[in-house]
Amino acid sequence: MKFFTVLSLLLALHHETSAQKVDSIYFHLYTDSLKKGQHNYINVDGKLSNGHWLPLSSREIVFTCPQAVFEGNELVIPAHFTPEKVSVTAVLKDNPAIRIEKTIWIKKLPDPGM
Repeated sequence: MKFFTVLSLLLALHHETSAQKVDSIYFHLYTDSLKKGQHNYINVDGKLSNGHWLPLSSREIVFTCPQAVFEGNELVIPAHFTPEKVSVTAVLKDNPAIRIEKTIWIKKLPDPGM
């Protein structure tokens, strides 16, 4: 009897945690501009139906950028890149209606020397 009680409790907990769906996605960028000649990490978080946040990766998100190439969550900007900005789109694989688009500027000035 105890076994079935514990099993029922575990199944109920699993159902509770797995029932949370991503309601919306947001960019949470670590910088205000992207660097040329580098891999720039593009952070996307999903807001769950219970209000909690979940970091998302290329396993859950399809990333696109017409001006550059994605490798996972990293946007690769070539060193010779000339446009001033890029347009990045993130689409939730489980629900393509959930998508976000953002224009991100390319850094113009070099980093100061140390």
